[in-house]
Amino acid sequence: GGSAKAGKMPEGEKTRQCKQEEEQQQKEEEREGLIEFYGSYQELFQFFCSNTTIHGAIRLVCSKKNKMKTAFWSVLFFLTFGLMYWQFGILYREYFSYPVNLNLNLNSDRLTFPAVTLCTLNPYRYSAIRKKLDELDQITHQTLLDLYDYNMSLARSDWSTLSTQKRSSRSLLHHVQRHPLRRQKRDNLVNLPENSPSVDKNDWKIGFVLCSENNKDCFHQAYSSGVDAVREWYSFHYINILAQMPDAKALDESDFENFIYACRFNEATCDKANYTHFHHPLYGNCYTFNDNSSSLWTSSLPGINNGLSLVVRTEQNDFIPLLSTVTGARVMVHDQNEPAFMDDGGFNVRPGIETSISMRKEMTVRLGGSYSDCTEDGSDVPVQNLYSSRYTEQVCIRSCFQLNMVERCGCAYYFYPLPAGAEYCDYTKHVAWGYCYYKLLAEFKADVLGCFHKCRKPCKMTEYQLSAGYSRWPSAVSEDWVFYMLSQQNKYNITSKRNGVAKVNIFFEEWNYKTNGESPAFTVVTLLSQLGNQWSLWFGSSVLSVMELAELILDFIAITFILALRWFRSRQQLSPPGPPPNSHDNSAFQDEAPGLSPPHHFTVKAVVTMLPSYNSLEPRGLSRDGDTGHE
Repeated sequence: GGSAKAGKMPEGEKTRQCKQEEEQQQKEEEREGLIEFYGSYQELFQFFCSNTTIHGAIRLVCSKKNKMKTAFWSVLFFLTFGLMYWQFGILYREYFSYPVNLNLNLNSDRLTFPAVTLCTLNPYRYSAIRKKLDELDQITHQTLLDLYDYNMSLARSDWSTLSTQKRSSRSLLHHVQRHPLRRQKRDNLVNLPENSPSVDKNDWKIGFVLCSENNKDCFHQAYSSGVDAVREWYSFHYINILAQMPDAKALDESDFENFIYACRFNEATCDKANYTHFHHPLYGNCYTFNDNSSSLWTSSLPGINNGLSLVVRTEQNDFIPLLSTVTGARVMVHDQNEPAFMDDGGFNVRPGIETSISMRKEMTVRLGGSYSDCTEDGSDVPVQNLYSSRYTEQVCIRSCFQLNMVERCGCAYYFYPLPAGAEYCDYTKHVAWGYCYYKLLAEFKADVLGCFHKCRKPCKMTEYQLSAGYSRWPSAVSEDWVFYMLSQQNKYNITSKRNGVAKVNIFFEEWNYKTNGESPAFTVVTLLSQLGNQWSLWFGSSVLSVMELAELILDFIAITFILALRWFRSRQQLSPPGPPPNSHDNSAFQDEAPGLSPPHHFTVKAVVTMLPSYNSLEPRGLSRDGDTGHE
């Protein structure tokens, strides 16, 4: 009887009730499939704007009924975002530029006294090369006579041996004639005839020509000053004479007692254990004090009485006037285990003058890595260190030039250390090395060789700031007894009291020394702090607000993935099923029974409806018999 009553319900009401139940069931399934996510992008965006702690985001939702306000706040919100990320870009650019802060520290402590190198400024006529130097002087005498009508007085007075020396010096004369001094005018080099008049000689430039081995290309080395031209030309031949010596020790003729008359440090007398000796081609005998790392001097007090005091001889005897045109001494202050480059950091001491040099120590410590291109020990610099010392920028630059010299010219320059397996340049063996050297020197100065880019500054370096004061020494009232004592003690034969001696005092000006250090100006902590400041300025939020934004992005990605997966599955359900993979070709059977057709696939959808309760059936007043009769 109940089933009969249920079938009595109107068909439209049954369909509507079924649809409602299907929609309710579908919503429940969707809610179960999107746990912790949202059903649409709009729902996600509304929830975020309504609950986030980012200022201004809620205005995008609460004013949605007013389109003008919604558009205004949307533009303002995204404009603020753009400005904030523009500031972020500036901060990141500054961070990755690796700026540094300069830290200045003043330290007070007992100071290690630096090394001091003193040279005689007097290229000595060493016995091993004395004859060749005399021959070069005679050739230069004849050259000056031809060019300037100047009769130079040579140190050698025995002119009767000139012819025999010329016969024995044919090789030297040949090479000198191959590189002669010439007169230059209007960019044209011409040889000056011996009987050329002396008129208008000031209009000419003087120089010499260096040609390649096959004489196809020549390098014109010209000077506006005749003094510079003669010195450079003489120095070129002088270096060739030095390079011909098979053993450099033959030039090691120290004459310490005849150059340094007195040496005191901290009121104590110096001895031979406190200095080392080396020979410089242009500056003569050089002596380096306090270069022994095993027993270094230390200054307990600043002041002139607590430093190094030297009395040196400045009178030139048996010197080379065409190579050295100054008198006095040359001094340089440098750190231990660093070579003394007298051309760069040295200065001359005047004869007859007491020179007091006060020092201030200054240390520089640079940050390496990404903050600068400095090097710790030079091991990462692509230049071999040819000096037996620690790495410095000047050591690297000179080593770079010498290595290029050996590679390009086939020999080494005499002023710099000799690389392994190479030999010094000598025009008896390397005819065109002068041409190659001057061409290479021009490329070096123009940085074509790249030495100035390859050689980087050291991360740690020590420098000494010097200031000098001068006074006459000895004074007019004391010079008699001073020179008398020097002549008695050092057997010094005084010929020129004014230019005979000089005194040098080197001392620390103060105990304090300055340290220039670097520290990172923009660390990770500073970057995060600046980013937080910008975020708070534009949106008034905190780190948790950033996490909310990150959560929004993750939810957006998850919803996109789920919706794409549902769309892909729905497309698979709507597409017709294909034949089974193991199906066979039944065309033969279809030909035999054309009347047979494949079975049709259909879907049966069953709708189950809940029966009404008995209480709902009683008011109708329907009986079982009435229903049966109606049926």
